[in-house]
Amino acid sequence: MEKFGKLTAVAAPMPASNIDTDIIMPKAFLKRIDKEGVLEGLFHDVRLYEDGREREDFVLNQPEYRNAKILVTGPNFGCGSSREHAVWGLEKRGIKCLIGSSFAGIFFDNCANNGVLAVVLPKETVSELIRELQNAESKNVTVDLEAQTVTTPSGASLHFEIEPSRKEKLLQGLDPVALTLKSEEKIKNFEEDYFKKFPWLNQPR
Repeated sequence: MEKFGKLTAVAAPMPASNIDTDIIMPKAFLKRIDKEGVLEGLFHDVRLYEDGREREDFVLNQPEYRNAKILVTGPNFGCGSSREHAVWGLEKRGIKCLIGSSFAGIFFDNCANNGVLAVVLPKETVSELIRELQNAESKNVTVDLEAQTVTTPSGASLHFEIEPSRKEKLLQGLDPVALTLKSEEKIKNFEEDYFKKFPWLNQPR
């Protein structure tokens, strides 16, 4: 997956609480196990009218937020089912970072496993950032993973905490498979030693 280092981009406010994965990626777009079609499905039912026209009131359809790569979310974003397609859709749309006061656990892990940084800040801090984005002329926010800071449009610097292992995976662009392959030589040596001790387990069936 793509490395995450430092990102300066338009941030779009999504202040509603409990935006679940069925809103992010409706079940009609879960027919495949690959990423085909997830961009079309992203926020489909709240992004479009039934005839396919864009809803003017949906934040990512508005001109100032259309190119957003950061979402600033309400509490408990990504709740509901564990569908990874929700994160796939966000990543496909170019969303590289989420900032919120809380995220559903499995969704939070799915973000890290797909190269999307989910930043947790205090609820009031997030609410103030949302108000700033809604009212300030600039919509740009800078997220520096190495320094663990978020810089708001007004220039305020906000520190966030992140698990060291999660931080390292994102900085290096290591998904679970790539992380496992870093130990490929150790795994190979273990298998060779194991089958020497128990050779009957390696017999062809």
